[in-house]
Amino acid sequence: MFQGSLLDGTDESGPRSLRAARRTLLEHGAWVDVLPGWIPNADALFERLLTSVPWRAERRRMYDKVVDVPRLLAFYDEEAALPDPVLDEAKAALDEHYAEELGEPFRTAGLCLYRDGRDSVAWHGDTIGRGATHDTMVAILSVGTPRSLLLRPRGGGPAIRRDLGHGDLIVMGGSCQRTWEHAIPKSARVAGPRISVQFRPRGVR
Repeated sequence: MFQGSLLDGTDESGPRSLRAARRTLLEHGAWVDVLPGWIPNADALFERLLTSVPWRAERRRMYDKVVDVPRLLAFYDEEAALPDPVLDEAKAALDEHYAEELGEPFRTAGLCLYRDGRDSVAWHGDTIGRGATHDTMVAILSVGTPRSLLLRPRGGGPAIRRDLGHGDLIVMGGSCQRTWEHAIPKSARVAGPRISVQFRPRGVR
């Protein structure tokens, strides 16, 4: 498991500047911003989230049976305090950097714990709510063991791979949620856990 203090190796504890994020333009008005190592000492943040977040298992109906969701979940709505002050700093930095482009703050945080390479999430877009009809943004902070996030045009096509972990940030914007899909596939090569934190505006799930 990861070890260390938040301050080990650097005086920085909060997110680095978002000005270094690199944007990739996709088809159909979608784009992604990527910033590796956005959160310094992210392994310490991972350890705190692993122990402080009230992780829960869920079951969902799939076709004719109910199955376990292959990851653990937690959700913090607009009124809930985030589980770590670094996440408050991250949200504030995202709100400031994307204020003009997004036109509103990020409101909620959904957390996923991928315990090992057997945990995953299938192809999907965040299209419950406004994401189905309007341009929006979803910002994902990844801590822990890197996992591959895949993106592909909705309906199929060549996939783009981004390996995310250890404090990396990806922001999916424009039409990305309704014209593209993303997934975290299972991996026999991954043994360690990963936590993703998804910041979303109001009405986007």
